[in-house]
Amino acid sequence: MASVSSSIERWWLHKILAAIGYPPIRFALNSGASIAPPGRAPLATLRFHDRAALLRTILETQIGFGEGYAQGRIDVEGDLVAALEAAYQSWPGSHADGWFARLETCCLEHFRANTLRRSRSNVHHHYDLKPDFYERWLDRQMVYTCAYFPTPSASLEDAQIAKMDHVCRKLQLRPGETVVEAGCGWGAFALHMAKHYGARVKAFNLSHEQIVFARQQARQQGLAGQVEFVEDDYRNITGRFDVFASIGMLEHVGTRQYAELGRVIHRTVGRAGRGLLHFIGRNSPAPLSPWITKRIFPGAYAPTLGEAMQVLEPWDFAVWDVENLRVHYAKTLEHWLERFERSASEISSMYDEEFVRTWRLYLAGSLVAFRVGTLQLFQVTFAAAGCELPWTRAHLYPVVQPAEQGPKWTHVMS
Repeated sequence: MASVSSSIERWWLHKILAAIGYPPIRFALNSGASIAPPGRAPLATLRFHDRAALLRTILETQIGFGEGYAQGRIDVEGDLVAALEAAYQSWPGSHADGWFARLETCCLEHFRANTLRRSRSNVHHHYDLKPDFYERWLDRQMVYTCAYFPTPSASLEDAQIAKMDHVCRKLQLRPGETVVEAGCGWGAFALHMAKHYGARVKAFNLSHEQIVFARQQARQQGLAGQVEFVEDDYRNITGRFDVFASIGMLEHVGTRQYAELGRVIHRTVGRAGRGLLHFIGRNSPAPLSPWITKRIFPGAYAPTLGEAMQVLEPWDFAVWDVENLRVHYAKTLEHWLERFERSASEISSMYDEEFVRTWRLYLAGSLVAFRVGTLQLFQVTFAAAGCELPWTRAHLYPVVQPAEQGPKWTHVMS
């Protein structure tokens, strides 16, 4: 019977190996059964501590593996990022799972769709964690979006400042102009626009924790009279502004709400304003990992450029500039994951080990997705019909000064 049991276990392991395209990874059970692609040295070993974790991974590969890893029932012996990268590169097709996983994904999409009520719940799930948690692995200003690295060796702090400047230059932001920001995080970009570009900013966010933090920062920096942080949904934005900005929110909107977002933008910037959408996207339509939407980002969807244009096209906005910062997001995630690992024991004491393993897998998997091109990071600058467009793109690039001469970034005003 032992030999029959071992043969069955090896067959199960082979099913997973074949399903993801025979990556150079050894698959093993604690019972001793193991399998690896012939003729290739394994980069790591994926160890299942029980049959139930193995069977669930066969049934629904992404959710089964994600839940098993988070719960400590599956371990990666070796470099987690290297193992995930090998799996991503070998996985055939669009990473589609079996019928059960597709059914679970449809259920998650239905019950966590971004209606006014559910959006608040979805945001609370991720962004209303303790600020102390995020402070342990983000930069000093708590910017939780893709940075912009002028050189690969730039620090995370410098790269986040460079990203905010890059966006301000794209928008050609001028002193005294009014900006509405949809989804402002902990407020760093709103404060940056006010402090360094002289803008007056009204920033909206559904996360209570983030709004409290942002208001505190505005008071401490003496910018409370220039920046207003509003705890409300983007659909409730009213008033007229020169500029609309959204960094890292579109992926939380959902395609069903794109028409409403377009209406909001149109009524706020009218026929003379301009704006920018910064968002995680894809080259072709596909849902996010079902495990990510279940555990990390409920209600999230990364659109293609074509899908994102559904926000702008009905209102005759002209696309002014499109840039893909995918490699910059991979580099950002390298920094985040390194800092997260340095603080893992502290984070475990704040929450528990399952929380640490969940977030480790999320950060590592996201890093790999941007590294191999499964995910993209788009910045789309747009303008209404009455907005004057720049003659060249020269305004996008800062002047780098020697360190002894002062700040590294010169703000370009026009």
